[in-house]
Parts: sequence; structure tokens; C-alpha cells
Amino acid sequence: MEQLVTIELFGQPYTFKTESDITNAKEVADYLVKEVTKVETQHSSQSSVAKFATLILAALNIANENIEQKRKYSDLLIHISKKSANLIRELDAAVND
Repeated sequence: MEQLVTIELFGQPYTFKTESDITNAKEVADYLVKEVTKVETQHSSQSSVAKFATLILAALNIANENIEQKRKYSDLLIHISKKSANLIRELDAAVND
């Protein structure tokens, strides 16, 4: 079921439709607003930073965080796999002795 979510960026409301869980859509939208606000704050002394550039910088920050999380998740899976393999070897050795 489509639902509407509204966010405010640069003093203007933007409404979009979502078919996902409304809570998740609001969380994503709020995160975008937070990142845009963060970029605006970091570059507040540079009034020449355009709205489009601000959005691009926010998107790059979000993409970077996403890639870092994926990398950490992958490292965690490797670590768990190694620990599991070691545990299985130790259990097999204990059972076979």
C-alpha cells in the first residue's frame, strides 16, 4: 500500500510515495535530512555551496557509510566463519580422542 512521506530540505517540503514500511521510510528520510543539515553546517562559511552540491556531498557521505558498514559486515562474517571452523576442529578432535 502506497503511503506518503514528507521531508523538508532547504526550507521546502518534498513529498514522496513509499511502498515500504512507513516507519522505515521516515527513518530513511530523516537520515537524509540529518546528513544534508550536517553538510550545510560544515560548509556554512562557504555560502557559494549550492543546494545541488550539498545534496551530492550528503549522498557521498551516506554512500561512504554504507560501504564501510558492508565492509565491516563482511569482515565480521569472515571472523565468525574462522571461529566456527576452529571450534568445529576442536570439537572433532575432542570427540575423536
